[in-house]
Amino acid sequence: MSNKIIINADIARGKINKNIYGHFAEHLGRGIYEGLWVGEDSSIPNTNGIRNDVIGALRKLNIPVLRWPGGCFADEYHWKDGVGPRENRKRMVNTHWGGVVENNHFGTHEFMMLCDLLETEPYICGNVGSGTVQEMSEWVEYMTFDGESPMANWRRENGRTEPWKLKYFGVGNENWGCGGNMRPEYYADLYRRYQTYVRDYGDNEIYRIAGGANIDDYNWTEVLMREAHHVMDGLSLHYYVHPGGFWNKGQAADFTEEEWDIVMQKTLYMDELITKHSTLMDKYDPDKRIAIIIDEWGAWYDVEPGTNPGFLYQQNTIRDAVSAAVHFNIFHKHNDRVQMANIAQMINVIQAVILTEQDKMILTPTYHVFEMYKVHQDAEKVALDIEVDTVDENGQTFPHVSASASKSKDGTLHISLCNLDKIKSAELNIDLRGMNATDISGRILTSNEMNAMNTFENPNHVVPEDFTGFTEEDNILNIELPSKSVVVLAIK
Repeated sequence: MSNKIIINADIARGKINKNIYGHFAEHLGRGIYEGLWVGEDSSIPNTNGIRNDVIGALRKLNIPVLRWPGGCFADEYHWKDGVGPRENRKRMVNTHWGGVVENNHFGTHEFMMLCDLLETEPYICGNVGSGTVQEMSEWVEYMTFDGESPMANWRRENGRTEPWKLKYFGVGNENWGCGGNMRPEYYADLYRRYQTYVRDYGDNEIYRIAGGANIDDYNWTEVLMREAHHVMDGLSLHYYVHPGGFWNKGQAADFTEEEWDIVMQKTLYMDELITKHSTLMDKYDPDKRIAIIIDEWGAWYDVEPGTNPGFLYQQNTIRDAVSAAVHFNIFHKHNDRVQMANIAQMINVIQAVILTEQDKMILTPTYHVFEMYKVHQDAEKVALDIEVDTVDENGQTFPHVSASASKSKDGTLHISLCNLDKIKSAELNIDLRGMNATDISGRILTSNEMNAMNTFENPNHVVPEDFTGFTEEDNILNIELPSKSVVVLAIK
Protein backbone atom coordinates (compact mmCIF):
# COMPACT_ATOMS: atom_id res chain seq x y z
CA MET A 1 0.00 0.00 0.00
CA SER A 2 1.60 3.30 -1.11
CA ASN A 3 -0.80 5.79 0.52
CA LYS A 4 0.57 6.22 4.03
CA ILE A 5 0.09 8.82 6.74
CA ILE A 6 1.79 9.04 10.11
CA ILE A 7 0.04 11.20 12.71
CA ASN A 8 1.77 12.13 15.96
CA ALA A 9 -1.21 13.22 18.02
CA ASP A 10 0.97 14.34 20.93
CA ILE A 11 3.12 16.74 18.86
CA ALA A 12 1.45 20.15 18.52
CA ARG A 13 2.14 22.42 15.55
CA GLY A 14 0.27 25.57 16.59
CA LYS A 15 -3.34 26.67 16.55
CA ILE A 16 -5.51 26.67 13.42
CA ASN A 17 -7.08 30.11 13.51
CA LYS A 18 -10.86 29.83 13.34
CA ASN A 19 -10.89 32.84 11.00
CA ILE A 20 -9.65 30.56 8.20
CA TYR A 21 -13.35 29.60 8.00
CA GLY A 22 -14.45 33.17 7.27
CA HIS A 23 -16.90 34.37 4.63
CA PHE A 24 -17.33 37.25 2.22
CA ALA A 25 -20.55 39.05 1.22
CA GLU A 26 -20.38 41.71 -1.46
CA HIS A 27 -23.05 43.94 -2.97
CA LEU A 28 -23.05 41.79 -6.08
CA GLY A 29 -25.93 40.11 -7.89
CA ARG A 30 -28.30 38.40 -5.46
CA GLY A 31 -25.75 38.04 -2.69
CA ILE A 32 -27.00 40.76 -0.35
CA TYR A 33 -30.43 41.57 -1.78
CA GLU A 34 -32.60 38.40 -1.98
CA GLY A 35 -29.82 36.27 -0.50
CA LEU A 36 -29.54 37.94 2.91
CA TRP A 37 -31.77 41.00 2.87
CA VAL A 38 -35.44 40.88 1.89
CA GLY A 39 -36.73 43.81 3.97
CA GLU A 40 -39.15 43.85 6.89
CA ASP A 41 -42.20 43.88 4.61
CA SER A 42 -41.25 40.68 2.76
CA SER A 43 -43.49 37.61 2.85
CA ILE A 44 -40.30 35.60 3.42
CA PRO A 45 -39.88 35.12 7.21
CA ASN A 46 -37.25 37.55 8.42
CA THR A 47 -35.75 39.29 11.42
CA ASN A 48 -35.64 43.03 10.82
CA GLY A 49 -35.33 42.38 7.08
CA ILE A 50 -32.78 39.54 7.17
CA ARG A 51 -33.94 36.06 6.06
CA ASN A 52 -34.53 33.65 8.93
CA ASP A 53 -33.84 30.49 6.91
CA VAL A 54 -30.45 31.78 5.78
CA ILE A 55 -29.50 32.95 9.28
CA GLY A 56 -30.44 29.54 10.71
CA ALA A 57 -28.31 27.71 8.16
CA LEU A 58 -25.32 30.02 8.52
CA ARG A 59 -25.33 29.83 12.31
CA LYS A 60 -24.70 26.08 12.06
CA LEU A 61 -21.33 26.83 10.44
CA ASN A 62 -20.02 28.85 13.42
CA ILE A 63 -18.91 31.58 11.02
CA PRO A 64 -16.05 33.43 12.74
CA VAL A 65 -15.70 36.53 10.53
CA LEU A 66 -17.59 38.16 7.64
CA ARG A 67 -16.06 40.57 5.11
CA TRP A 68 -18.19 43.40 3.62
CA PRO A 69 -19.13 45.42 1.45
CA GLY A 70 -16.66 44.22 -1.19
CA GLY A 71 -14.73 43.37 -3.28
CA CYS A 72 -14.67 45.81 -6.15
CA PHE A 73 -17.86 47.34 -4.76
CA ALA A 74 -15.96 48.55 -1.68
CA ASP A 75 -13.94 51.06 -3.68
CA GLU A 76 -17.04 52.75 -5.06
CA TYR A 77 -19.03 52.50 -1.82
CA HIS A 78 -19.65 55.68 0.17
CA TRP A 79 -20.85 54.60 3.57
CA LYS A 80 -22.80 57.76 4.39
CA ASP A 81 -25.23 56.86 1.59
CA GLY A 82 -26.21 53.73 3.57
CA VAL A 83 -27.20 55.14 6.97
CA GLY A 84 -30.27 56.99 8.21
CA PRO A 85 -33.91 56.45 7.21
CA ARG A 86 -33.97 54.04 4.29
CA GLU A 87 -36.44 56.08 2.30
CA ASN A 88 -33.92 58.95 2.26
CA ARG A 89 -30.87 56.93 1.29
CA LYS A 90 -29.12 57.77 -1.96
CA ARG A 91 -29.63 55.41 -4.88
CA MET A 92 -26.56 54.58 -6.96
CA VAL A 93 -25.58 52.45 -9.94
CA ASN A 94 -23.50 49.36 -9.18
CA THR A 95 -21.08 49.92 -12.04
CA HIS A 96 -18.98 46.84 -11.35
CA TRP A 97 -21.76 44.28 -11.07
CA GLY A 98 -24.54 44.35 -13.62
CA GLY A 99 -25.22 48.08 -13.75
CA VAL A 100 -28.21 47.63 -11.43
CA VAL A 101 -29.53 50.28 -9.06
CA GLU A 102 -28.25 49.94 -5.48
CA ASN A 103 -30.77 51.47 -3.08
CA ASN A 104 -28.43 51.34 -0.08
CA HIS A 105 -31.10 49.74 2.13
CA PHE A 106 -28.42 47.37 3.45
CA GLY A 107 -25.79 49.57 5.06
CA THR A 108 -23.63 49.78 8.16
CA HIS A 109 -26.42 49.27 10.72
CA GLU A 110 -27.90 46.35 8.80
CA PHE A 111 -24.50 44.69 8.35
CA MET A 112 -23.65 45.01 12.03
CA MET A 113 -27.08 43.60 12.88
CA LEU A 114 -26.35 40.65 10.58
CA CYS A 115 -23.05 40.03 12.37
CA ASP A 116 -24.86 40.12 15.72
CA LEU A 117 -27.39 37.55 14.48
CA LEU A 118 -24.58 35.31 13.22
CA GLU A 119 -22.42 35.95 16.29
CA THR A 120 -19.56 36.72 13.92
CA GLU A 121 -16.80 39.35 13.81
CA PRO A 122 -17.32 42.10 11.20
CA TYR A 123 -14.52 42.73 8.73
CA ILE A 124 -15.09 46.03 6.93
CA CYS A 125 -13.30 46.94 3.72
CA GLY A 126 -12.83 50.70 3.28
CA ASN A 127 -12.82 52.78 0.12
CA VAL A 128 -9.37 53.89 -1.05
CA GLY A 129 -10.06 53.83 -4.80
CA SER A 130 -12.72 56.57 -4.96
CA GLY A 131 -12.97 57.66 -1.33
CA THR A 132 -11.16 60.18 0.84
CA VAL A 133 -9.10 59.88 3.98
CA GLN A 134 -11.75 61.89 5.82
CA GLU A 135 -14.53 59.56 4.65
CA MET A 136 -12.67 56.47 5.90
CA SER A 137 -11.70 58.13 9.17
CA GLU A 138 -15.26 59.25 9.86
CA TRP A 139 -16.62 55.76 9.16
CA VAL A 140 -14.40 54.29 11.87
CA GLU A 141 -15.41 57.13 14.20
CA TYR A 142 -19.09 56.54 13.44
CA MET A 143 -18.83 52.86 14.27
CA THR A 144 -16.48 52.80 17.25
CA PHE A 145 -16.33 56.17 19.08
CA ASP A 146 -18.18 56.37 22.40
CA GLY A 147 -17.73 60.07 23.13
CA GLU A 148 -19.05 63.38 21.89
CA SER A 149 -18.35 63.86 18.18
CA PRO A 150 -20.27 64.62 15.00
CA MET A 151 -20.12 61.01 13.76
CA ALA A 152 -20.90 59.41 17.13
CA ASN A 153 -23.84 61.77 17.58
CA TRP A 154 -25.09 60.93 14.10
CA ARG A 155 -24.91 57.21 14.92
CA ARG A 156 -27.05 57.83 18.01
CA GLU A 157 -29.57 59.82 15.95
CA ASN A 158 -29.75 56.80 13.62
CA GLY A 159 -30.74 54.50 16.48
CA ARG A 160 -27.49 53.02 17.78
CA THR A 161 -26.51 54.39 21.19
CA GLU A 162 -23.52 52.18 21.95
CA PRO A 163 -20.56 51.94 19.57
CA TRP A 164 -19.88 48.64 17.87
CA LYS A 165 -16.79 46.56 18.40
CA LEU A 166 -14.81 46.45 15.16
CA LYS A 167 -11.56 44.52 14.98
CA TYR A 168 -10.84 43.96 11.28
CA PHE A 169 -10.54 46.79 8.76
CA GLY A 170 -9.22 46.50 5.21
CA VAL A 171 -7.68 49.63 3.70
CA GLY A 172 -8.85 49.25 0.12
CA ASN A 173 -9.45 46.24 -2.14
CA GLU A 174 -7.59 45.04 -5.23
CA ASN A 175 -6.01 48.44 -5.66
CA TRP A 176 -3.85 46.92 -8.40
CA GLY A 177 -7.07 46.49 -10.42
CA CYS A 178 -10.69 47.53 -9.86
CA GLY A 179 -9.64 49.52 -6.78
CA GLY A 180 -7.71 52.09 -8.78
CA ASN A 181 -5.22 50.36 -11.15
CA MET A 182 -2.38 51.51 -8.91
CA ARG A 183 1.30 50.70 -8.89
CA PRO A 184 2.46 49.01 -5.66
CA GLU A 185 4.65 52.01 -4.80
CA TYR A 186 1.68 54.37 -5.08
CA TYR A 187 -0.67 52.12 -3.11
CA ALA A 188 1.96 51.62 -0.40
CA ASP A 189 2.08 55.39 0.13
CA LEU A 190 -1.71 55.65 0.12
CA TYR A 191 -1.99 52.75 2.55
CA ARG A 192 0.44 54.40 4.95
CA ARG A 193 -1.58 57.63 4.75
CA TYR A 194 -5.08 56.16 5.02
CA GLN A 195 -4.31 53.71 7.83
CA THR A 196 -2.99 56.61 9.92
CA TYR A 197 -6.56 57.86 10.26
CA VAL A 198 -8.11 54.47 10.98
CA ARG A 199 -8.11 55.32 14.68
CA ASP A 200 -8.33 53.14 17.77
CA TYR A 201 -11.08 54.73 19.88
CA GLY A 202 -11.29 53.77 23.55
CA ASP A 203 -10.51 50.09 23.99
CA ASN A 204 -11.39 49.22 20.39
CA GLU A 205 -8.16 48.11 18.72
CA ILE A 206 -8.30 47.73 14.94
CA TYR A 207 -6.39 45.06 13.05
CA ARG A 208 -5.33 46.83 9.85
CA ILE A 209 -5.21 44.81 6.64
CA ALA A 210 -3.37 46.09 3.58
CA GLY A 211 -4.50 45.21 0.08
CA GLY A 212 -2.17 42.50 -1.14
CA ALA A 213 -1.27 40.77 -4.35
CA ASN A 214 -3.23 39.35 -7.23
CA ILE A 215 -2.21 35.69 -7.41
CA ASP A 216 1.56 35.55 -8.11
CA ASP A 217 2.43 39.26 -8.20
CA TYR A 218 5.39 38.83 -5.88
CA ASN A 219 6.68 42.31 -6.65
CA TRP A 220 3.52 43.76 -5.08
CA THR A 221 4.21 41.84 -1.87
CA GLU A 222 7.88 42.89 -1.89
CA VAL A 223 7.04 46.59 -2.26
CA LEU A 224 4.21 46.59 0.31
CA MET A 225 6.31 44.79 2.89
CA ARG A 226 9.33 47.01 2.28
CA GLU A 227 7.39 50.26 2.48
CA ALA A 228 4.61 49.57 4.99
CA HIS A 229 5.18 46.41 7.02
CA HIS A 230 5.54 48.43 10.23
CA VAL A 231 1.96 49.78 9.96
CA MET A 232 0.05 46.65 8.92
CA ASP A 233 -1.24 43.61 10.77
CA GLY A 234 -2.30 41.61 7.73
CA LEU A 235 -1.68 41.50 3.99
CA SER A 236 -4.36 40.11 1.73
CA LEU A 237 -4.05 37.62 -1.12
CA HIS A 238 -6.65 36.87 -3.81
CA TYR A 239 -6.72 33.72 -5.91
CA TYR A 240 -9.56 32.06 -7.82
CA VAL A 241 -9.63 28.58 -9.36
CA HIS A 242 -11.13 28.00 -12.81
CA PRO A 243 -10.29 25.54 -15.60
CA GLY A 244 -10.32 28.09 -18.42
CA GLY A 245 -9.10 31.65 -18.97
CA PHE A 246 -10.36 34.74 -17.17
CA TRP A 247 -12.96 35.52 -19.83
CA ASN A 248 -13.92 31.89 -20.49
CA LYS A 249 -13.74 30.17 -17.13
CA GLY A 250 -15.62 26.97 -17.93
CA GLN A 251 -18.95 25.64 -16.72
CA ALA A 252 -19.80 25.04 -13.08
CA ALA A 253 -21.87 21.89 -13.69
CA ASP A 254 -21.45 20.74 -17.30
CA PHE A 255 -17.71 20.01 -17.28
CA THR A 256 -15.35 17.33 -18.57
CA GLU A 257 -13.04 14.93 -16.76
CA GLU A 258 -10.12 17.04 -17.96
CA GLU A 259 -11.65 20.13 -16.36
CA TRP A 260 -12.00 18.24 -13.07
CA ASP A 261 -8.27 17.52 -13.15
CA ILE A 262 -7.39 21.13 -14.01
CA VAL A 263 -9.42 22.38 -11.04
CA MET A 264 -7.59 20.00 -8.68
CA GLN A 265 -4.21 21.09 -10.05
CA LYS A 266 -5.09 24.76 -9.74
CA THR A 267 -6.45 24.27 -6.24
CA LEU A 268 -3.07 22.93 -5.15
CA TYR A 269 -1.37 26.03 -6.63
CA MET A 270 -2.58 27.83 -3.50
CA ASP A 271 0.13 26.00 -1.56
CA GLU A 272 2.86 27.44 -3.79
CA LEU A 273 1.38 30.94 -3.62
CA ILE A 274 1.29 30.97 0.17
CA THR A 275 4.81 29.53 0.39
CA LYS A 276 6.36 32.11 -1.95
CA HIS A 277 4.50 35.15 -0.59
CA SER A 278 5.29 34.08 2.96
CA THR A 279 8.99 33.69 2.10
CA LEU A 280 9.03 37.27 0.80
CA MET A 281 7.29 38.46 3.94
CA ASP A 282 9.88 36.65 6.11
CA LYS A 283 12.49 39.07 4.80
CA TYR A 284 10.78 41.97 6.57
CA ASP A 285 8.80 40.04 9.19
CA PRO A 286 10.80 36.99 10.31
CA ASP A 287 8.65 36.57 13.42
CA LYS A 288 5.53 36.23 11.26
CA ARG A 289 3.66 38.98 13.10
CA ILE A 290 1.92 39.99 9.88
CA ALA A 291 -0.68 37.50 8.68
CA ILE A 292 -1.59 36.45 5.17
CA ILE A 293 -5.32 37.19 4.86
CA ILE A 294 -6.75 35.22 1.94
CA ASP A 295 -9.93 37.25 1.87
CA GLU A 296 -11.04 36.14 -1.59
CA TRP A 297 -10.72 32.52 -2.68
CA GLY A 298 -12.90 29.94 -4.39
CA ALA A 299 -13.86 28.34 -7.69
CA TRP A 300 -15.10 30.91 -10.20
CA TYR A 301 -16.81 29.70 -13.37
CA ASP A 302 -18.98 31.16 -16.12
CA VAL A 303 -22.45 32.17 -14.93
CA GLU A 304 -25.38 29.80 -15.23
CA PRO A 305 -26.98 30.06 -18.70
CA GLY A 306 -29.72 32.66 -18.84
CA THR A 307 -28.59 34.62 -15.77
CA ASN A 308 -27.20 38.15 -15.63
CA PRO A 309 -23.47 37.90 -16.47
CA GLY A 310 -22.78 40.64 -13.92
CA PHE A 311 -24.37 38.64 -11.08
CA LEU A 312 -21.80 35.80 -11.06
CA TYR A 313 -24.39 33.17 -10.14
CA GLN A 314 -23.13 29.60 -10.53
CA GLN A 315 -24.04 26.11 -9.41
CA ASN A 316 -21.92 24.12 -6.98
CA THR A 317 -20.92 20.45 -7.27
CA ILE A 318 -18.96 17.76 -5.46
CA ARG A 319 -15.94 19.04 -7.42
CA ASP A 320 -16.20 22.34 -5.54
CA ALA A 321 -16.58 20.54 -2.23
CA VAL A 322 -13.35 18.60 -2.78
CA SER A 323 -11.58 21.77 -3.91
CA ALA A 324 -12.76 23.63 -0.78
CA ALA A 325 -11.59 20.84 1.51
CA VAL A 326 -8.17 20.76 -0.14
CA HIS A 327 -7.95 24.55 0.32
CA PHE A 328 -8.62 24.13 4.03
CA ASN A 329 -5.95 21.45 4.35
CA ILE A 330 -3.49 23.87 2.69
CA PHE A 331 -4.51 26.72 5.02
CA HIS A 332 -3.97 24.40 8.00
CA LYS A 333 -0.51 23.53 6.70
CA HIS A 334 0.42 27.22 6.72
CA ASN A 335 -1.18 28.05 10.07
CA ASP A 336 1.93 29.97 11.11
CA ARG A 337 1.22 32.67 8.51
CA VAL A 338 -2.38 32.24 7.27
CA GLN A 339 -4.69 33.67 9.94
CA MET A 340 -7.85 34.38 7.95
CA ALA A 341 -9.55 33.28 4.75
CA ASN A 342 -12.89 34.39 3.32
CA ILE A 343 -14.61 32.30 0.68
CA ALA A 344 -16.09 34.15 -2.27
CA GLN A 345 -18.91 34.31 -1.68
CA MET A 346 -21.47 33.49 0.98
CA ILE A 347 -24.76 33.38 -0.98
CA ASN A 348 -25.74 33.23 -4.67
CA VAL A 349 -22.33 34.43 -5.91
CA ILE A 350 -19.36 32.38 -7.20
CA GLN A 351 -18.61 29.42 -4.84
CA ALA A 352 -21.58 30.04 -2.56
CA VAL A 353 -22.47 27.96 0.46
CA ILE A 354 -26.17 28.80 0.02
CA LEU A 355 -28.34 29.37 -3.05
CA THR A 356 -31.77 31.00 -2.87
CA GLU A 357 -34.68 31.32 -5.28
CA GLN A 358 -37.43 33.56 -3.92
CA ASP A 359 -38.54 31.80 -0.70
CA LYS A 360 -36.54 28.62 -1.39
CA MET A 361 -33.06 27.87 -0.06
CA ILE A 362 -30.57 25.07 -0.67
CA LEU A 363 -27.26 24.19 0.95
CA THR A 364 -24.46 23.51 -1.52
CA PRO A 365 -21.82 20.77 -1.26
CA THR A 366 -19.38 23.52 -0.25
CA TYR A 367 -21.65 24.37 2.69
CA HIS A 368 -21.36 20.81 3.92
CA VAL A 369 -17.55 20.95 3.81
CA PHE A 370 -17.63 24.07 6.01
CA GLU A 371 -19.94 22.25 8.42
CA MET A 372 -17.79 19.11 8.51
CA TYR A 373 -14.54 21.03 8.91
CA LYS A 374 -15.72 23.44 11.63
CA VAL A 375 -14.21 21.02 14.17
CA HIS A 376 -10.79 22.44 13.19
CA GLN A 377 -11.65 25.99 14.27
CA ASP A 378 -9.11 27.09 16.91
CA ALA A 379 -7.96 23.48 17.29
CA GLU A 380 -4.31 22.51 17.70
CA LYS A 381 -2.71 21.24 14.52
CA VAL A 382 -0.81 18.01 15.10
CA ALA A 383 2.21 16.61 13.29
CA LEU A 384 1.34 14.75 10.11
CA ASP A 385 3.61 13.10 7.54
CA ILE A 386 2.05 11.97 4.29
CA GLU A 387 3.27 9.88 1.38
CA VAL A 388 0.68 9.16 -1.29
CA ASP A 389 0.31 8.11 -4.91
CA THR A 390 0.23 10.65 -7.70
CA VAL A 391 -2.66 11.12 -10.12
CA ASP A 392 -1.34 11.85 -13.62
CA GLU A 393 -4.22 12.37 -16.03
CA ASN A 394 -5.12 14.76 -18.85
CA GLY A 395 -1.77 16.51 -18.52
CA GLN A 396 -2.35 17.31 -14.84
CA THR A 397 -0.42 15.89 -11.89
CA PHE A 398 -1.54 16.01 -8.29
CA PRO A 399 -1.54 13.82 -5.15
CA HIS A 400 -4.28 11.22 -4.86
CA VAL A 401 -5.02 12.18 -1.24
CA SER A 402 -4.86 15.40 0.79
CA ALA A 403 -4.95 15.31 4.59
CA SER A 404 -4.88 17.39 7.76
CA ALA A 405 -5.27 16.66 11.46
CA SER A 406 -5.96 18.65 14.61
CA LYS A 407 -6.87 18.09 18.23
CA SER A 408 -9.78 19.96 19.83
CA LYS A 409 -9.85 21.24 23.38
CA ASP A 410 -11.62 18.11 24.64
CA GLY A 411 -8.81 15.94 23.26
CA THR A 412 -10.68 14.61 20.21
CA LEU A 413 -8.44 14.09 17.20
CA HIS A 414 -10.01 15.05 13.87
CA ILE A 415 -8.49 13.81 10.63
CA SER A 416 -9.65 15.32 7.35
CA LEU A 417 -9.08 13.36 4.17
CA CYS A 418 -9.80 14.21 0.53
CA ASN A 419 -9.65 11.91 -2.47
CA LEU A 420 -8.91 14.24 -5.38
CA ASP A 421 -9.42 11.57 -8.07
CA LYS A 422 -12.74 11.64 -9.88
CA ILE A 423 -12.77 7.88 -10.60
CA LYS A 424 -10.37 5.82 -8.49
CA SER A 425 -10.77 5.05 -4.80
CA ALA A 426 -7.71 5.18 -2.53
CA GLU A 427 -6.55 2.59 -0.03
CA LEU A 428 -4.99 4.49 2.85
CA ASN A 429 -2.95 3.41 5.85
CA ILE A 430 -2.80 5.74 8.89
CA ASP A 431 -0.28 5.06 11.65
CA LEU A 432 -1.71 6.81 14.70
CA ARG A 433 0.88 7.64 17.33
CA GLY A 434 0.75 9.52 20.61
CA MET A 435 -2.75 8.41 21.63
CA ASN A 436 -4.79 5.24 21.98
CA ALA A 437 -7.86 5.12 19.77
CA THR A 438 -10.81 3.89 21.82
CA ASP A 439 -13.66 5.34 19.78
CA ILE A 440 -13.65 6.19 16.04
CA SER A 441 -16.45 7.68 13.98
CA GLY A 442 -16.56 9.32 10.59
CA ARG A 443 -18.58 11.33 8.11
CA ILE A 444 -18.26 11.42 4.35
CA LEU A 445 -19.37 13.72 1.54
CA THR A 446 -19.25 12.09 -1.88
CA SER A 447 -21.32 11.11 -4.91
CA ASN A 448 -21.37 8.69 -7.81
CA GLU A 449 -21.35 11.54 -10.35
CA MET A 450 -18.52 14.03 -10.61
CA ASN A 451 -20.96 16.88 -11.25
CA ALA A 452 -23.47 15.94 -8.54
CA MET A 453 -25.17 18.99 -7.05
CA ASN A 454 -28.09 20.07 -4.92
CA THR A 455 -30.98 21.72 -6.74
CA PHE A 456 -34.23 23.32 -5.66
CA GLU A 457 -35.99 20.21 -6.94
CA ASN A 458 -33.57 17.83 -5.18
CA PRO A 459 -31.95 19.79 -2.31
CA ASN A 460 -30.43 16.78 -0.50
CA HIS A 461 -28.73 14.97 -3.36
CA VAL A 462 -25.23 15.64 -1.91
CA VAL A 463 -25.19 15.56 1.89
CA PRO A 464 -22.82 14.11 4.53
CA GLU A 465 -23.40 10.52 5.64
CA ASP A 466 -21.85 8.25 8.23
CA PHE A 467 -18.53 6.79 7.11
CA THR A 468 -17.66 3.23 8.06
CA GLY A 469 -15.06 2.38 5.42
CA PHE A 470 -12.25 1.76 7.86
CA THR A 471 -10.79 -0.83 10.21
CA GLU A 472 -8.52 -0.28 13.20
CA GLU A 473 -6.05 -2.57 14.93
CA ASP A 474 -3.29 -1.50 17.33
CA ASN A 475 -3.72 2.16 16.35
CA ILE A 476 -3.31 1.38 12.64
CA LEU A 477 -6.23 2.55 10.50
CA ASN A 478 -6.87 1.02 7.10
CA ILE A 479 -9.23 3.14 5.07
CA GLU A 480 -10.99 2.75 1.74
CA LEU A 481 -11.47 6.32 0.54
CA PRO A 482 -14.02 6.56 -2.29
CA SER A 483 -13.29 8.69 -5.33
CA LYS A 484 -14.20 12.41 -5.20
CA SER A 485 -14.80 12.31 -1.46
CA VAL A 486 -14.25 14.35 1.68
CA VAL A 487 -14.02 12.43 4.98
CA VAL A 488 -13.65 13.70 8.55
CA LEU A 489 -12.76 11.16 11.25
CA ALA A 490 -13.23 11.82 14.97
CA ILE A 491 -10.95 9.74 17.22
CA LYS A 492 -11.12 9.64 21.01
